[in-house]
Amino acid sequence: MLRLNPIITRRSLFRPQVFSRSISLKPDFSKLKLKEQPPGYVVGTVNDAYVPPEPDHFHGGYHWTYEKIITIAMIPLFITPFAAGAEHPLVDSIFSVLTVFHCRAGFESCIIDYIPKRVYGVWHKMALYLLDAATGLSLYGVYVLETENNGIFDLIQKLWGA
Repeated sequence: MLRLNPIITRRSLFRPQVFSRSISLKPDFSKLKLKEQPPGYVVGTVNDAYVPPEPDHFHGGYHWTYEKIITIAMIPLFITPFAAGAEHPLVDSIFSVLTVFHCRAGFESCIIDYIPKRVYGVWHKMALYLLDAATGLSLYGVYVLETENNGIFDLIQKLWGA
């Protein structure tokens, strides 16, 4: 009678180890799963010290200041061509670029609020990368609109008059 080690089975004796595959071609989807959250999203205990986040001036108080400056600067840029009738390419292009950055800030706020990093992990980063790609594509669209056509205000006047 042949006595085997409990780790070694009869089947593994007859299977050559040379042909066994040590790598797997199956993708690892564990990174894409949602992170488990504790009840009430409370991490730690009451006695744990508060760890403040790293200071980041661009995404801190200055972030809101930049958004407000962009929004306030857009008001006279939007009114000037229609009220005064003066269409200048520089005013048109500055307004278009500020509109793109204004929309980007709004969508970034939505991503931060509704796809939080602590829950969605890699999906949060993917959403921000997609937002960056869309912003770049929009800026290229503004460039094409300004160079090949008469700009956004001319497009608005044509659509309004149609």
